[in-house]
Amino acid sequence: MDDRLAVEVVGAGPRLVLAHGFTQNGACWGRLAEMLAESYEVVLVDLPGHGRSEHDDADLWQAAELLAEVGGEATYVGYSMGGRVAIHLALARPELMSGLVLIGATAGIESHSGRAERVAADNALAVRLTSIGLESFLDEWLAKPLFAGLDGEGAAREQRLMNRTEGLAASLRHCGSGTQDPLWDRLGEIECPTLVVAGEADLKFSELGQRLASSIGTNAEFSTIPGTHPVHLEQPAQMAALISASTLDWRTE
Repeated sequence: MDDRLAVEVVGAGPRLVLAHGFTQNGACWGRLAEMLAESYEVVLVDLPGHGRSEHDDADLWQAAELLAEVGGEATYVGYSMGGRVAIHLALARPELMSGLVLIGATAGIESHSGRAERVAADNALAVRLTSIGLESFLDEWLAKPLFAGLDGEGAAREQRLMNRTEGLAASLRHCGSGTQDPLWDRLGEIECPTLVVAGEADLKFSELGQRLASSIGTNAEFSTIPGTHPVHLEQPAQMAALISASTLDWRTE
């Protein structure tokens, strides 16, 4: 097993490390990565169990340490699962955080029963994945209403097929939302400039995003972009502009 996560680096400038969501990999950032690379050094990471990375049994804290090893000191941009990994990294290795961008992220499910239900659901999903195979699973996954706003390029189905069935199943079991200890009470420890983003139509994560920003404190701001959960893929130009124009200005950190 390779000791490091797989990465690709494009562009030059202040460093941005991009951490993707479940079933994605570093190649799935598409046009957003291209736009950001015009002004930044963009590090595209395959998280544990995804793309060319192994470490299938890594939990969220271990995934954060692996991400730190390849990312170093940087602004970290995390979407959904990647956002949860980035929160863990910000708490575990604050000295590396020039800035933090969270897209469609949460600090965890607070109720024990809610976490148990999510663990059961993710375990069932892992069984479904291994039963029907990656291609059929991706067809079902991308057909969810959550991703209805994605066009073919944004869905990046071909890039998602670069993943491994066993890797994704392990990710569900080890890094699913139900496995995450709720971190809401620790968010005030995050001192780096933070931008929290959600799609306007993603009501659940808009509410969670506002709570994330307010819990982190005065060094955080919350913004919305027209769109749904993967709003950065639906509106890459607006997302790139929002990162570049943020009043938090981590480019100078």
